[in-house]
Amino acid sequence: MNLALWIIAGVLAKVFLVAGANKLFIPRRKLAKAPGGGWVLDFSPAFLKTLGAVEILGAIGLILPAAVGVAPILVPVAAVGLAAVMVGAAIVTTRRHERMHAALNLTYFALAAFIAVGRFAVESFSR
Repeated sequence: MNLALWIIAGVLAKVFLVAGANKLFIPRRKLAKAPGGGWVLDFSPAFLKTLGAVEILGAIGLILPAAVGVAPILVPVAAVGLAAVMVGAAIVTTRRHERMHAALNLTYFALAAFIAVGRFAVESFSR
């Protein structure tokens, strides 16, 4: 179980690191041209930058605290935060009738929830 949690955390960390970096460093108009990227025009540039920063911090929070052994409780906390972001993303994409993207967001939600439950209870770092 511990290995599965680490692998899923690594995959999610990479996904959110890339997604967050894209929101921080790629202009909004260019993001909007990507497949499924039209939603960015519904939000302000400041919101997109903030969301990108939150995603990067969440990605770091999935790995770094446990890897260095400092405040590993932050791993499931980061997973809960990223799960909440994915609920919001699923709502936005559902309202835009982008069912495939909503399904992908719900998949990321499920993976983040798996990490949260796994690290809070099943394979806690505090044992």
